[in-house]
Amino acid sequence: MRALLLVNPKATSTHRRTRDVLIRALGAAVDLSVEETAYRGHATALAATAHAKGFDAVAVLGGDGTINETVNGLLDARPDGGASERPALIVIPGGSANVFARALGLPNNPVEATGAVLEALREGRRRTIGLGQAIWHDEVSGPDPGADAPPDQQRSRYFTFCAGLGYDAEVVRAVEGLRSAGHRALPALYVNTTVRHFFVTDAGGRRSG
Repeated sequence: MRALLLVNPKATSTHRRTRDVLIRALGAAVDLSVEETAYRGHATALAATAHAKGFDAVAVLGGDGTINETVNGLLDARPDGGASERPALIVIPGGSANVFARALGLPNNPVEATGAVLEALREGRRRTIGLGQAIWHDEVSGPDPGADAPPDQQRSRYFTFCAGLGYDAEVVRAVEGLRSAGHRALPALYVNTTVRHFFVTDAGGRRSG
């Protein structure tokens, strides 16, 4: 099996030594190529080339964001193909929450999760999961015509376990901005941002209550 491993070097729950150990373990089981993500959307771009390059699987060592990017890259590259026609997805948790990995029943510890992945590879175990897809109007194309909008005026994105609107989305966007500025994605960052956005509106005013 040829596999492409996408590593997010900024993943919050792993460090260089751990990543090296995991790479060696995976490399002993499959023909492994490793790429580190360098910017937002990089995992999507790399995953989109996996099928054309002959990879049988794409492994992700990172958090839910990196996994989401990878899934979208795999689906965008072959939108009309079935699951068996795309490279398989291998998940190794490396983020702060790892919601998707835990939903799959994987251990939250990346070393233990790698052991579970290697066992599944040896036994040839794999499964197909369902995804959600958010579709919205491309505002650049003009006013939203509703559900009758032609495909060239729509944008879409797949999601693996949840999608949010309004307050939820604003909090996530704010946290991502803080992470880009160098803050670590610790639980306290999410709590503080959630509380701040509950009281402060986008206009700088305050909510009543």
